[in-house]
Amino acid sequence: MTQAKKTIDKLALIVTTYKRQQLLGTLFDSILALEQAPWRIVIVDNEHSDETAAMVAGLSQKVAAQWGATVADRSGNESRVVYAPQSENLGGAGGFSAGVGKAYELGAEWFWVMDDDVAVLPDAIAKLAKWTDRHEVVQGSRFDYDGGPFYWQYDFIVPLGIPNPIAPAAFGNAGYRVMNTLCFEGGLFSRRVVKEIGLPDPRFFIYWDDTVYGYRASKVTNPIVVPDVILRRTREIGNWDIAGVRQLNSTSDMNRYHIMRNRGYMARYFMVHGDFHPFLFGVGTLATAAKELIRLVMVDREHVRTGVVKIAQGWWDSRKLLHDPSWKPMPAMKD
Repeated sequence: MTQAKKTIDKLALIVTTYKRQQLLGTLFDSILALEQAPWRIVIVDNEHSDETAAMVAGLSQKVAAQWGATVADRSGNESRVVYAPQSENLGGAGGFSAGVGKAYELGAEWFWVMDDDVAVLPDAIAKLAKWTDRHEVVQGSRFDYDGGPFYWQYDFIVPLGIPNPIAPAAFGNAGYRVMNTLCFEGGLFSRRVVKEIGLPDPRFFIYWDDTVYGYRASKVTNPIVVPDVILRRTREIGNWDIAGVRQLNSTSDMNRYHIMRNRGYMARYFMVHGDFHPFLFGVGTLATAAKELIRLVMVDREHVRTGVVKIAQGWWDSRKLLHDPSWKPMPAMKD
């Protein structure tokens, strides 16, 4: 008799999507191939698209036929799939804030978040579950779109406000590494963490939102990154390989703007926790701008003119955020 695999109590799988139905369909197929059923599957649709709504309805039917009803949530609903269309595009940050908020309201105990351009592996939940007895924030590993390992910068240099580009890729004898950041591409965190630090901050719109959420989480627990591969990326992105391990991916002018602007929000959270050092953070901002200029030249050469403008605009707007008297951190949650 085989022993049942460990599972995760009241796990909400949260997906944020926007105008990428083909990729979303691949993710849905992988969800149906999971060896264990999530308690809830929350689909945040930033497009509020009829096509996406129909896809979610189809997923709900297949999930019901495959796994049946589950423990009722606080609204009395027993369906596993929850469709959450938004009235406007909230970006990834706003989408995850809305999705985690919805799952929290329904009574989820664990939150497993991801974009629409990944596919989960069949044994992903069991792989994550083995860590949940002792850890409240767990980041699994990933395959890149080409099937190779995806290196993620799990170590955040807080005084500079930048990821550590030379953090060791190996996991060592402990079998995991403590981290002080997070990635909303497969990150898992508990209800207690959300209650303590609040929802992801939707004001980021895109970029740094998950990084800062992991930083906030590190103030109340010890997040970890583990070697267990739980998903694969499904969208091909142009990149420049660095030493055969790390890579610099292509991006957009919208991303470039938010990469710079959102450092203002990042700095405000550092101030809340006494971690803001103006000179060192300024050095990190210079390093970030330099990285984006290198990315423009090496990967996105056709956007050099517009890209430089967006970097400058974002940098300027970040300085405004540093002195915004109305800014407040995200509040803690109530049960």
